[in-house]
Amino acid sequence: MFGKSIYINRRKKLKDKIQQGIGLFLGNEESPMNYLGNTYHFRQDSSFLYFFGLDFPGLAAAIDFDSGEEYIFGDDVDMDDIIWMGPQVSIQQNAEKAGVENSAHSAKLGSFLSDAIGKGRKVHFLPPYRGENILRLQELLGISTASINDSVSTDLIKAVVAIRSVKEPCEMEEIKAACATGYEMHVTAMQMAQPGVWEQKIAGTIEGIAAAGGSMISFPIILSQNGETLHNHDHSQYLKEGRLMLTDAGAETSMHYASDFTRTVPVGGKFTQKQREIYEIVLAANNEAHKLTAPGVTYKSVHLAVAEVIASGLKNLGIMKGDVKEAVNNGAHALFCPHGLGHMMGLDVHDMEDLGQIYVGYDEEIRPSDQFGLAALRFAKRLEPGYVVTNEPGVYFIPALIDKWKNEKINTDFINFEKLDAYRDFGGIRLEDDVLVTSSGSEIIGERIPIEPDEIEEIISK
Repeated sequence: MFGKSIYINRRKKLKDKIQQGIGLFLGNEESPMNYLGNTYHFRQDSSFLYFFGLDFPGLAAAIDFDSGEEYIFGDDVDMDDIIWMGPQVSIQQNAEKAGVENSAHSAKLGSFLSDAIGKGRKVHFLPPYRGENILRLQELLGISTASINDSVSTDLIKAVVAIRSVKEPCEMEEIKAACATGYEMHVTAMQMAQPGVWEQKIAGTIEGIAAAGGSMISFPIILSQNGETLHNHDHSQYLKEGRLMLTDAGAETSMHYASDFTRTVPVGGKFTQKQREIYEIVLAANNEAHKLTAPGVTYKSVHLAVAEVIASGLKNLGIMKGDVKEAVNNGAHALFCPHGLGHMMGLDVHDMEDLGQIYVGYDEEIRPSDQFGLAALRFAKRLEPGYVVTNEPGVYFIPALIDKWKNEKINTDFINFEKLDAYRDFGGIRLEDDVLVTSSGSEIIGERIPIEPDEIEEIISK
């Protein structure tokens, strides 16, 4: 935990934004893998962590926005717990760590909320994403599971997003630590990118580095020679000379702050001419994204500028054609980059995605698009100092998508489909950095993972 003043100040900001009703925060429970006593690695709810800091199961918290009173609900351990887990401090002592004065047994949460509801008071809660908490909300609030998401508090969502979006100095120290572990993971993956190596061996090795760095991976590792599949979690292949290995991986610290990087490298340590040409386009796009990421700028505009870099580079190779700006306006570049430029990152690798991307990435000024590719942009609104984003452009050659566009004659004014035949087995390239928006621009967090092609070739060759 951070010092309790951090959590007290965060809750004060929340109480300044919402001044009526009860705020209910459910912590997560243990989740069994294959039987009750054998559980997955416990991960606390991020908003509960952010405002209360207590990182163990069986907790709930409440804030009375009218009176300012705060409560932690949980149960003290019994002798059986002590035998298996060792001595534990009381719920009251844990509440004091978070700067909360009031604590009570879990059984009293129901009557606490019933009393508030009986007086006509609103209970604010965030969207639940785990089945056990959906059922618990049904029990506590009398709301059917089918209508839970219709009853979440938009006011609370918007308040939490506003507060969590701007990272505090203590948070940045944690993110930097996660990025340092991520650096070690990716350099290790590069060194292992040799012909005949099993993908799973590399994925398992770097997952171990994440665990040794404090907690665990921040999301399931993406590592594959088939980088054209954006979220490829299959690690069954053996690396082959002449292929590209895409690794998208990050770490969590013990405080659960995340990193998220992607690098794409040549197996055996030597780019072919065709690979280097595409790689240079993606690298130019990544550098342009970093250059343009600055306060006051909409991230949507950065995404579109990067799309023009990609389209221009592909036009120079004869893969795209026509006017670059017109091609991007028509979404033609999305054949090669069907995802958004990046997302916010913090306590969640896709920060606050559980609260709804419409609130995290968009606002009244910047609204989502339904255009293919642009519709996948998770974050689009104006950047502010303290935001942490991932810049992750890519170029992919997806045979099924190429065939669909060719057969349906989509964007034929901008795509040279005959030229594309030579790239059907290319794979994909993505390059991702974690970036802090500063008062004057942006900075890559920590030491930049090797990204220049000559540097990568040297690392693998050694």
